[in-house]
Amino acid sequence: MNKKKPLEGITVLELGNLVAAPYAGKIFSEFGAEVIKVEEPSKGDPLRNWRVMHHDTSLWWYVQSRNKKSITVNLREEEGQEIIKQVAAHVDVVLENFKPGTLEKWGLGLDELKKVNPDIIMSRISGYGQTGPYREKAGFGSVAEAIGGLRYLTGYPDLPPVRVGIALGDIVAGLYAVIGTLMAIYARDHSKNPTGQIVDVALYESVFSLLEGILPEYDLTGSVRERTGSTLPGIAPSNSYKCGDGSYIVIGGNGDRIFERLMTAIGREDLAKDPVYSTNQGRADNVEFIDQVIEDWTMQHSLTEAQNILDQASVPVAPIYGIKEIVKDEQYHSRGMLQKVTLPDGEKVLVPGIVPKLTETPGKIEWVGPTLGEHTEEILRDYLNFSQEKIIQLKKNGVL
Repeated sequence: MNKKKPLEGITVLELGNLVAAPYAGKIFSEFGAEVIKVEEPSKGDPLRNWRVMHHDTSLWWYVQSRNKKSITVNLREEEGQEIIKQVAAHVDVVLENFKPGTLEKWGLGLDELKKVNPDIIMSRISGYGQTGPYREKAGFGSVAEAIGGLRYLTGYPDLPPVRVGIALGDIVAGLYAVIGTLMAIYARDHSKNPTGQIVDVALYESVFSLLEGILPEYDLTGSVRERTGSTLPGIAPSNSYKCGDGSYIVIGGNGDRIFERLMTAIGREDLAKDPVYSTNQGRADNVEFIDQVIEDWTMQHSLTEAQNILDQASVPVAPIYGIKEIVKDEQYHSRGMLQKVTLPDGEKVLVPGIVPKLTETPGKIEWVGPTLGEHTEEILRDYLNFSQEKIIQLKKNGVL
């Protein structure tokens, strides 16, 4: 018998587009929530046309919008706004990432939605949050990575800052939206006086939250963490090292016991037993010497040889994978992280699996991202009892 998914019974109305809010919606949908994605009628979510396309639809779209139901509603039309209010009366969560004030301009702010659904939770993702002097500034994930302090740290000290090759700021904000929304649902459903609330996620704060101890380090000592390339500042050894075959391997030997095992494995028992290197601070003070010792050893071995030796010594080590290596890796396959799905034209393609793994109530890919407006009639008929004639008329009027 199939077990109930953990979020079955939760309904999410997704009003956002592109990355941050839809990424959160993807996670809700993977674990059983019914996610109703609202799209602009003529073009839909711009993500449908981003990056690599397959028959006029982005392959990214099929991943990020899986398990969601797509309806088309013109939020700028009064009739469309009224439809959203009626749907909102039946949902637990409204998930959005418009510029602050946009939904209020359309009559779809929390105050208006609470009139039809007092317990509704509104999860809002924006560049700078719903308050503060920057609230109305346009915000994108890349901008948040810059002002949030992350971009300052990426790259090498003698070169301009670089970005990570994915929408990291948006994705982190989406994760916080999921966490915050689940906490709000729990608080609502376990309170003597249940009520909805706003989950306010700012992109820049999501990025800033990743900066470890950088703030107190600066406040108390004046130290500013700078770009350090492939190393991990103040933690040693942790770096990428060149092997004899020209490839690079990442080694994390920064635990005290791990460092002992690493030095023993590479034939440097003298350093393993040296009290100077028995603590992280001692190693950090001599990181250039230690890194050179390690690379002197890796250059004597191929990547495979070095990895095998360090795996046997229980030292964290890995090659630097690109996607070509990932699709061949047995660990990815064994954990279900490379899932084969069928696209609308019948072609099969690999997509990322579900994270996290729940042993008793796991998530599942039910279907790939829907076609534009695929579920409009179903939702309006099932939720609002609209007749076929009314739906046809709304489509003619440009509302759907």
